[in-house]
Amino acid sequence: MTTEATLPTTSTAPTARQVWTRARGITLAVVLILAAAVAMAAVRSTARHGALDPRSADPYGSRAVARLLADRGVSTRVVTTLDAARAAAGPDATLLIAVPDLLTSRQQTQLHTATAASGGRTLLVAAGSSSVERLAPGVTADPAHSVHSTLAPGCTLPEARRAGSADTGGIRYTTTHLGADTCYPSERLATLLRIPAASGDGDTVVLGAPDILYNDRLDEQGNASLALQLLGSRPHLVWYLPSLSDSSTTDSGEQKNFLDLLPSGWLWGTLQLFIAAALAAFWRARRFGPLVPERLPVAIRASETAEGRARLYRKAHARDRAAAALRSTTRTRLAPLVGVPGTQAHTPEALLPALSAHLAGDGQALHSLLFGPPPGDDAALIALTDQLDALEREVRRS
Repeated sequence: MTTEATLPTTSTAPTARQVWTRARGITLAVVLILAAAVAMAAVRSTARHGALDPRSADPYGSRAVARLLADRGVSTRVVTTLDAARAAAGPDATLLIAVPDLLTSRQQTQLHTATAASGGRTLLVAAGSSSVERLAPGVTADPAHSVHSTLAPGCTLPEARRAGSADTGGIRYTTTHLGADTCYPSERLATLLRIPAASGDGDTVVLGAPDILYNDRLDEQGNASLALQLLGSRPHLVWYLPSLSDSSTTDSGEQKNFLDLLPSGWLWGTLQLFIAAALAAFWRARRFGPLVPERLPVAIRASETAEGRARLYRKAHARDRAAAALRSTTRTRLAPLVGVPGTQAHTPEALLPALSAHLAGDGQALHSLLFGPPPGDDAALIALTDQLDALEREVRRS
């Protein structure tokens, strides 16, 4: 018994193989999701290369409209910096801003200051709420987009009436300008606005979708007519493609963070996925409250239950738990035999003196047997079982 007291405690921590077996399903799912995301990003980046670029012949490029404008004597120049765009603004130029939402708030304010009194035309393509209020004060983007892509003019603007139906459906706008032309309405909100300048012949056109400028959509509906009229009103067209390499984006305090660069649809989609996951977890969760006992469909012998639990302990190498269960049961049975209340059966100070009064043994040996450390191997566990049985038989005979 003194040798048993020095045996080490058995570890029940899972092995590396067990951890891998449990986690390989989740790991495989994460790898597949990442691979799918990379593949989708690669496909999208290839398909959208040169989007809204008048030099690109890709489906989402705009070389076709630039060529048609050149045939009508309108020159097209591509700029990628804010300084070049501001310097190009003038009464004989149309400034097209391809992706206004990529500009910082400082850049948007500076650009509006340069174009407001230039006397030329400024065309904003699919400007969201973060940019349209600065580039076109008095205009607000509606959170809900147009359901239909092809819309009828619904206004008296000559360019829209001559073009007829066009693919302008996208972002919808409202404006406080009384003299503004509100065209191509969707649910009573315009997808194309023309706002005259406060002084001079200049104006600002806000277009809700870039579809009429794409190569693969130019020959549909009245897209070509509307695009040529909106971009060909002046002899020069300055096509501003905002670039991350623009030095003006490095102004202190004006850089956009990661969330600002994400489209609003991704944020809403993430929120919806989070809500769906929470609902799924709530649906799959166990019932709340205490466990309700249920009658078993068949009777199971106690020996089978004990044997099944013993096999589980053996499979997990849980000698410490098996020994604790054997000692606890032995103490519970010995307590009433020596006159100790059941509530104090597991207290050494109460149980051991009562046992010593009935036996002629060493109290330290009894303490090691009933309250000692777990055995270090299966042989020691079997020896402990035999010793507990012998102790119980001896107490019953005394």
